[in-house]
Amino acid sequence: MFINTPDLPNVQADLFESPSHSQLSAVSPSRHAPRFLLLYGSLRERSYSRFLAEEAGRLLTAMGAEVRMFDPKGLPLPDEAPDNHPKVLELRELVLWAEGMVWCTPERHGAMTGIMKTQIDWIPLSVGAVRPTQGKTLAVLEVSGGSQSFNAVNQLRILGRWMRMLTIPNQSSVPKAFLEFDEDGRMKPSAYYDRVVDVMEELMKFTLLTRDVSPYLTDRYSERKESAEALSLRVNQHSI
Repeated sequence: MFINTPDLPNVQADLFESPSHSQLSAVSPSRHAPRFLLLYGSLRERSYSRFLAEEAGRLLTAMGAEVRMFDPKGLPLPDEAPDNHPKVLELRELVLWAEGMVWCTPERHGAMTGIMKTQIDWIPLSVGAVRPTQGKTLAVLEVSGGSQSFNAVNQLRILGRWMRMLTIPNQSSVPKAFLEFDEDGRMKPSAYYDRVVDVMEELMKFTLLTRDVSPYLTDRYSERKESAEALSLRVNQHSI
């Protein structure tokens, strides 16, 4: 049985929309280089997560992107310092600048590091009615000291979804990382390196595909009904 005129008494008609392909193709493409922020999860001098993030950054730069990396050294724990702490402001400004992100963490005790989680926890879900991460692309990477694992990248995926980011399907997990980088911190040729190339290539493609239509992709009926103030209160984490 076909329903030609749906009866939707719970829908506010003036805010209800049918997604349109024309809305996805009417936007003029951006001309500036795609902008990516790279986060890594270790403070060690010989940090393999930093090495892998730097390798990812070199690949993105070679593909035509503009890349910036945040140094987590000196970033306080969440709630340890006010929002106007210099390192917090630096991180948040970079997040607003970026159109996509790369998160790279070591796996420690079967999970991402606290350093990685601290950076993500300092990124607000909402600033007024603006979500700094919503609709931006994300690639997730991890390094480990033992056999290959996907615990950390799976956790990063959960966080990416929570931050309403477009986390790409591909990912990279580099086992026994101490064997995969030379003395200068450059990744050696291997199938693992080829996978990193694949992931960055895919990240670039998804970013070029979605960055200009991100506002339309993330426009929601429920939020069109909400005021900016109500939205901010609903996603505010300070009361937790």
